[in-house]
Amino acid sequence: MNNKFDLLSTVEYGGCSAKLSPKELSELLKSIPLVKDSNIMVDIETHDDAGVYKLNDETALIVTTDFFPPVCSDAEEFGQIAAANALSDVYAMGGKPLLALNLNMFPSKNIPLTVLKDILIGGQSKITESGAFIMGGHTIDDAPPKYGLAVVGTIHPDKLIKNSGLREGDVMILTKPLGVGALIAGQRMGIANQDAYKEALEQMKILNKRGAELMQKYNVKGATDVTGFGLVGHAQKMAEASGVTMEIESKWLPVLPQVMDLINQGCIGGATFRNLDYSKGQVRFMDSCSTDFKMLCCDAQTSGGLLMGVEKQYVSQILSELHNDSPFTQSAVVGEVTKLQDVYCIVK
Repeated sequence: MNNKFDLLSTVEYGGCSAKLSPKELSELLKSIPLVKDSNIMVDIETHDDAGVYKLNDETALIVTTDFFPPVCSDAEEFGQIAAANALSDVYAMGGKPLLALNLNMFPSKNIPLTVLKDILIGGQSKITESGAFIMGGHTIDDAPPKYGLAVVGTIHPDKLIKNSGLREGDVMILTKPLGVGALIAGQRMGIANQDAYKEALEQMKILNKRGAELMQKYNVKGATDVTGFGLVGHAQKMAEASGVTMEIESKWLPVLPQVMDLINQGCIGGATFRNLDYSKGQVRFMDSCSTDFKMLCCDAQTSGGLLMGVEKQYVSQILSELHNDSPFTQSAVVGEVTKLQDVYCIVK
């Protein structure tokens, strides 16, 4: 891995924390007319993880893209994390990645081109692990550096998993622990425990492939991946699209090491407050949810886990299979789905 240039030194916000405010984005998209087609199964209206187009009775295409500025210092690790994050949108809908294109923005006059090479090597490793094929890409000279993928995946139209698929009575399982945003901020401030920060990096590299396989095996209908809008931001979007309310138990949330200490010290990224603002009027934080856990729920994740609505009869089986796969040992039940109340999400 490349250790000569610190990519984290080039950015203020890295990873999915660099996303535009979800509140501003939602308002902007309302003014853009959508062209409809009978074969479009999913577009931007439900804020799903990707778009879906039905080719025939056996195959639908999942199309998505994601890219962002560096989330770590090492170029190859950055490539791995950014690629895993982009591929995750296909997994969140229960699909299999098929093709990918590299998206590169790189300041060639300020950073050696060998760094870009290492980013692409890292990305290729995750594309290969997913079983997809890289078909090329596009690079422009731009600062700060950014990397990601455009991805095409496939799925049977009848097996599509959507934001809008939650059902009353579903139990919510989260497959990866939270706190990536706080640890990245702590690393930038020089106060992150290096073992904890390294654990966050390793988690971000993990593909959500296994979660997608289990969702298909156990008939999951509603899911998303938790990224830049934080747990409550993505939970809110799911509940709204499904016409239900999601109740989250903050004390059940899996958390990375040192995260709660960092949040208690005020190590909170700007994206957290944007996500908190977006939740106003749509999410209720009960008194039983402490301020620190409130911030955790809004912490921007990068290449986070899957948040899936599971029928009660399958919860123990899914958790058992996830826990037997070593990267997902912290998978946990985090709440349940109820009938629609006065808000879309309640955090207890």
